Amino acid sequence: MNVSQPPSDSPGSTALVLFSGGQDSTTCLFWAKEHFETVRAVGFDYGQKHRVELTQARKIADEAEVPFSVLDVDGMLEGSALTEHDKDVSASHEKDENLPASFVPGRNALFLSLAASHAYNHDISDLVGGMCQTDYSGYPDCRRVFIDSMETSLSLALDVDVRIHTPLMYLTKAETWKLANDLGVLDIVRRESHTDYNGDRSQFNEWGYGKLDNPASKLRAEGYREAKEKGWLDSAE
Repeated sequence: MNVSQPPSDSPGSTALVLFSGGQDSTTCLFWAKEHFETVRAVGFDYGQKHRVELTQARKIADEAEVPFSVLDVDGMLEGSALTEHDKDVSASHEKDENLPASFVPGRNALFLSLAASHAYNHDISDLVGGMCQTDYSGYPDCRRVFIDSMETSLSLALDVDVRIHTPLMYLTKAETWKLANDLGVLDIVRRESHTDYNGDRSQFNEWGYGKLDNPASKLRAEGYREAKEKGWLDSAE
């Protein structure tokens, strides 16, 4: 399991986590708390279909004692089943059949730019995001090559050394569950984080809330099943 580590000059510094309240960003929040002396978090209200994530994000941030801000960018992103709620999240994207309908064009570019600006004003150079190219849904803006390009561009734009940490980048979803277990936050991820694209919290499963009628919940459930079979979830109920 190849988990991204912060550079040697980071311990004792502050990190800003891009925090949606989903499984991946929740795991990253607690990873950041292990590696940085101080952690802040920022979320984005972009008119997403699964807005319940922001409610859960607030609860998790409060429990973790992490300051949490939400930036309102509603109306700035479109062309996705996550922002246009009548579209099927399980379909292919209308612009590219090789991408899922849940792809939000430009989302990570916008979020990283806004997070870097927010971080700059708090004297923070380290950003943490849950992007993953190993076990992801086909999003091109989750690849490390894109993150590297943003890291360079933001450093040039702000004239500071911006570092973007992606601890899940090369992990499978099962390995992400293992990381949550190793961090001692498996139950928080299961019970408090929310990933289901339809925002459904009416049904609790051993892998968390949601129903297997959308790609996000299916991926989360399959990862949990694999991690459990491998014996990685020693603290699971």
